[in-house]
Amino acid sequence: MTEPHGGDERRSPPLEEHDAGLLADAEQSSASADELLARLQDAERERDEVLDNLRRVAADFDNYRKRVAREQTQILARSGERVVAKLLPVLDDLERALDAAEHHEEVKVLEGVRMTKDALAAVLASEGVEEIAADGPFDPHVHEALMAQPAEGVEPGHVVHVVQRGYRIGDAVLRPARVVVAEERSEG
Repeated sequence: MTEPHGGDERRSPPLEEHDAGLLADAEQSSASADELLARLQDAERERDEVLDNLRRVAADFDNYRKRVAREQTQILARSGERVVAKLLPVLDDLERALDAAEHHEEVKVLEGVRMTKDALAAVLASEGVEEIAADGPFDPHVHEALMAQPAEGVEPGHVVHVVQRGYRIGDAVLRPARVVVAEERSEG
C-alpha cells in the first residue's frame, strides 16, 4: 500500500495520550489557579485586618486628641479659678479701703491701699510674675522707650526714669517697662 501523501509515515500520539496530557495540564493549571485564588483570598483577608486595625488606631488617636484638648481646657479653667480665688482677698482689702475713705479716715485709707498693693504683689509673685528691672542700660527686649532726653550723671542709652513698670513670667514678657532713656548731650 502506498501512502496517499507520499512520505514517511509519522505517527502522532494516539488521541487518548494527547487528551491525557491536556487533561493533566488542565488539572495542574486548575490546581495553580485554585492555589492563586486561595492566596488572593488570604491576602485580601490580611488587607482587611490591617485596614480595620488602622481605622481603630485612627479612631483611638482622634479620641486621644479630643481628650487632651478637653483636659487642657479644664486645666486652664482650674488655673484661672486658682488665681481668682487668690485675688478675692485683694478685692476685700479694696472694699475696706473704700469704706475707710467714706468715713474720712485718711490714715486707714493709706494703710489699706498699701496692704492691698502688697497683697496683690504677693498673689502675682506666687504665680511667677516678676517685675522687670529698669535700671541700667536700655534693653529693647524688655523695655519700651517712650522718649529720650539728656540727663546729668546718666550714661547715654541708660534708663533715666520708669514711667510704667514692666512684668514677666519666666522668659515671657507680660508688659515691657515703659521708660525714658538718656541721650547724648548735644554740645551747644
